[in-house]
Order: sequence, then structure tokens, then C-alpha cells
Amino acid sequence: MGATGPPVADGTEPGSGTARPSGLLDVLGVASVVLDAQGRIVLWSPQAEELFGYSAPEALGHYAARVMVHEEHFDLVKKLFADVMATGRGWAGAFPVRRKDGTTRLVEFRNMRLLDDRGDVYALGLAADQPTVRRLEQDVALSTRVITQSPTGLGVLDTGLRFVSVNPALERMHGVPAEEHIGRTVGEVLPMLELAPLEAALQHVLDTGQPLVDHPAAGRTPADPHEDHAWSVSLYRLEDARGTVLGVALSVVDVTEQYRASVETEAARRRLALIADASARIGTTLDLDRTASELADVAVPELADVAAVDLLDSVVGGRRSSSDPSQPAVIRALAVRADDAPEALRAADTPGQVARYGPDRLVTECVRTGRPVMVPQVKDEDLPRIARSPEAAALLARAGVHSYLAVPLIARGEVLGALDLKRIHNPLPFGEDDLLLARELASRAAVQIDNARWYQNARDTALTLQRSLLPSHPSVTGGLEVASRYQPAGAATEVGGDWFDVIPLDGGKTALVVGDVMGSGITAAATMGRLRTATNTLASLDLDPAVLLEHLDRITEGLDHSIATCLYAIHDPRQRCCRIANAGHLPPVHVRRDGTRGLLDLPTGAPLGVGGVEFTTTVFDLAPGDELVLYTDGLVETRSHSLDERLDTLLDLLDDPARPLEDVCDLLVRTLHHPDNHDDVAVLIARAQTGD
Repeated sequence: MGATGPPVADGTEPGSGTARPSGLLDVLGVASVVLDAQGRIVLWSPQAEELFGYSAPEALGHYAARVMVHEEHFDLVKKLFADVMATGRGWAGAFPVRRKDGTTRLVEFRNMRLLDDRGDVYALGLAADQPTVRRLEQDVALSTRVITQSPTGLGVLDTGLRFVSVNPALERMHGVPAEEHIGRTVGEVLPMLELAPLEAALQHVLDTGQPLVDHPAAGRTPADPHEDHAWSVSLYRLEDARGTVLGVALSVVDVTEQYRASVETEAARRRLALIADASARIGTTLDLDRTASELADVAVPELADVAAVDLLDSVVGGRRSSSDPSQPAVIRALAVRADDAPEALRAADTPGQVARYGPDRLVTECVRTGRPVMVPQVKDEDLPRIARSPEAAALLARAGVHSYLAVPLIARGEVLGALDLKRIHNPLPFGEDDLLLARELASRAAVQIDNARWYQNARDTALTLQRSLLPSHPSVTGGLEVASRYQPAGAATEVGGDWFDVIPLDGGKTALVVGDVMGSGITAAATMGRLRTATNTLASLDLDPAVLLEHLDRITEGLDHSIATCLYAIHDPRQRCCRIANAGHLPPVHVRRDGTRGLLDLPTGAPLGVGGVEFTTTVFDLAPGDELVLYTDGLVETRSHSLDERLDTLLDLLDDPARPLEDVCDLLVRTLHHPDNHDDVAVLIARAQTGD
């Protein structure tokens, strides 16, 4: 058997074809009394028993006036009764009646004459408690006023979800007269609405009886067919006193202004969030290409479907940019990002590529004038001024580019390049709000890009100086096989402090040096060069390592208070040993031919430049096949690991004394040096050869 729900008010009693009671008479409690021509009670309804307090046996056969009316009204009642019986005209009015318990109640009467088939005359009296009648009248009047005067749109739909009634406010909202609502569904009255969600909500409320509050709806109505509106719709099922389902009532509030305000607020919030996101994501490093990529990543897809970051080639090279709008622009592409737009991506300049854009191109206009260029609706004739070539213009057309925006990247009063934006999937054209947001992003990013390009120039200069000062040594010298690596730091300002050297000495001996000037940049590189030169000069004197460090210490004191650490070792192949002294540097690793290895136990000594500290020379055997591994702290120091842990890792990696030294260098740098480590790395490995 199917589940049964509340009875539905469809106008008939199921299975009988008879109309169902509305329940209104039950609410009123209407009493029915029939009198004969002499005024005796011949019929007495249960409602009469309740209203007057007399049971049927107590009332039937008695004069009605004696049962129902106070003595002081007898004469008036008799006259009214006689008039009704004589004329046949009914009478209606309120009258005080006496109840069996002695109390008096004001009752609303309706009296009329009845005639049966034998010609006998009777009187029918209908009575209801007057306060109840008045209350219902007031409720109906009040309800009518509330519905008519309410600024909220109100409507009632039947069980077929067709309009039964609407109030004037809903008429005005819909722009459809009330009579044109009746008998029609919401979709028939308002075909321009998005109906599926609303119709589903109406059916759900009708089926379950669960009310729905503040259901959103949006669209256009005949009242305003050219503008979208938003409404808050509340629905609840209507039932009578018996639980019979009558339909669904709806109330509608126009929330268009609030909706538009919320949309604007949400757009402003998203703009602020995007700017905050940009502040956190752009400029995380001083790498120029990465900073440009971060800007492109922030712009897509929140602002555009395609974003490119282009810099004037002169700016990348450290030269001032030109402001002559009649001149072409030589532009270097740094980054491009596209959201599901492969053809537009193919049309863009490849990062690293340098292109020459004529004065007629929009990006040239942008960088030469320092002003944004916006094409809200891109037409076919606009594409050649946007694209780098006719082929690229065709790709952009196939991709569906419909809106374009370029904003200059300006830092410290200089135009660096442009942020180039295109829309494909986003159907909205670029507008003034988008322009403001793009300019804010470009303004913030330009400073980071400018910092990155100057730091990159400084890094390139320092790195060039550093590499020019580092030695180019043979792979075999004085009984040693030697390999080395230099890895610059990840940040521009950290380049320049580490060095190593391999110095041939008389008698087949070889001096091995590794050091680290504290500080960074060009100054550190220059100091390193002076110390390296001094070391080479002192090494030619065949000084004891400790004595040589004492001389370097005094030299370092005079170099603008510079501080440096240094290891200096002399290998003697005839004696098969090394003499070594340490000036505050990390200990080297001694790897023996049999695979045993460990850190050399050396007096640490003080860094060079401290002054007045004696150094100690230590002698240890370096047999054929043994290795000596010297390195700077950038190889093993990190912020997330202890130094002991990193030194243990270093020893673990030196597990094969037969591994080629070039491979050992690569293994150490690849495994231990993190790309973002803010320190450069020098590694020098020497392996003693057999024989003299």
C-alpha cells in the first residue's frame, strides 16, 4: 500500500464526489434551533446544547423564549417572532440570552421562516457566540488589510501550484495584473526567471510540509524586463483546521539593492584578498624570473585568463628605459600563465625570448607612455595591435580573446615593463574596477621586480668577480688527484665569500686552501681575492701552516675589519703526510683507502682578523688512496638540521673511496646543498696517488 499524506483540498471528498467541510462552522460553533408556529422548540442541535447549556430533552417542547431569553426581553422576542412568522422576512441581530447556569451571553442570531410539504410553518434560528463572530470578522478584516497593504509580495498557490490569489505588492513586483495570475503557474506568469530551483522548492514544500525561508531567486520580470532583480522567497504549506492541504503560500521580498551591495562588497573583498595574496606571494625571493612568475600566477584566474609579464630589455640589462612613444620597444618576456587556454599560450612570447614591438603595438604604447591601455571589447582589427605577429593574432582569435588590458610596471619613477592581461573564459569585459586592481597589483609587483633585477645584476657582478678569482687547477698535481666545485648562493647578496686554492710548491708538495670570508656581495668577493693573493704569495715562502695563518691574520685585520675562516694544508708526497692549521673553519674529512673515515681532530683556532691568536699545525698521514675533503659551511649548515646531523650525513656520503672525485663533488653538492641556501659553497677534494 502506498503511504498516505494529509488530505488535499481538491474540492471533493475522496471516493464520494461530495464537497469536504471547510471547518469554518466548527470554528463558529453555529447552533441550530427549529420552532413550531407557537414558538415551541421542535429541533435542538448539539451546538445549541453547548451554547445555551440545555440538553435536547430539557429544551424540546418548551417555549423558546422561556429557555433562551431573559424575562425582561420576552415581549420584544415575541413581537420579532410574530413578524418573522407573519411576513416571512428574516431577522438578524445580536441578542443577550440566558444560559442554564444563569449567566448571560451575547449571541448573534439569524432567524427565518420555514414551510414544510404540508403547509405547516416553522421558524429556523441560527445562533453563534457574538464575541467569536466579531473576532473572526476582525481577523478577516485585518488579514485583508495586511495582505492588501503589505509591501511584501504575498501569494497563494493551490495544490497544482497554480495561483489562487496575489496581493498588490506581488502584482507590482511581477508587473502582471492579479487576474492574469489566477490559474497559472509561476513559470507561465514569469517565464524569464530561472524556474527549476523555485519549482522544485515549491513541490518540496507542498509534499513535505517543511517551510523554506529566504530561498534566493533572481531574474527579470515584466515589471523591469531590462534589469536583473533578486528576491528572497519564503514558502510554507497551507492547511485547514482538519489538516487538509490547501496549497502553498509564498512571500516575496525584493532584495535587489542588498544583493547588488553584497555583490559589490564581495567584489571589494575579493580585490582586497587578491592584493593581500599578492603581497604574500610576490617577491618571496630575489630571483627575477620567479618574481615575474609569481605576479602572473596571482593574476590568473582571479583577474584574467591569460597573463604575461614583460620587461624592457634595457631594464633587464640595468640600463634606463626610453620614454619616446615613437620608438619601438625591445621587450623580454619573463613569465606567462594561461588558464585552460593553450592557443593563447602559444600566441604569447616564450619566457626568455626578446621581441621587438613597433610603436603601433598596444604594449609599446603602455611602456612608452607609462599609462594603462584597455580594450574592453576586442574586435578583429584590434588583434594585430595586441599580438606579436599575424600568426599569433590568428591564435588569439581562435582562443576567443574578447577583452584586453595592459598596465605599466613602474618602480621608483621608471617604467620597467608591462603586465599584459587577456580574458577568454570570463565573459565580463575588463572594467574600471579591474583596471584599479591591475594597477595596484602592478604597482606592488614592480617594486619587487625592480629589487630582483638590481639584486640579480649585483649577483651577476659578484659572481663574475668571484669566479674570476677562483683558481683553474689541473686534475693532478704534486702526487694528488684534485677535484673542486663552487656553487653560488641562492640570493644575490650572498655571493662572494667562499674560496679554495690548489698551490704547487717546491719539492713536489702542494698547498690546499679553503676559506670563507664573512659577509657577502662584491665586498666579500674583493676581500676573498686579496686573501687568496696573499695566501699564494706566502705559500711560495714554504712557511709552516700555522705561521702562514698568523701572517694572514694580520693582513685580514687591515682589510676593513674583515673576518674569515681558513684551512691551510701542505701535502708532502715523499713523507706521505699533511701538515694543516685551522683558523676557525669546519674540520676536513679524512677518508682512508679502506673506507674508514672521520673528521680530523684539529685545534679550531680563531678566525682570521680577530688578531693576537696563535695557530697550531697538526701533522697526519695521507697514504696513497686516502682522501682529504675540505669544504665551507654552506655545504652542511641549514636552519632545520643540527650541524652534527649534517656532518654525519656528509660522512655517510663518503662511503666509497674508489668513486671518481668529480662524481664525489657532484654527489656532495647535489645532496647537501639546498638551492635556497643563503650561502655559497666551496668543495675541494684531494686523493693521494701511489708512487712519488
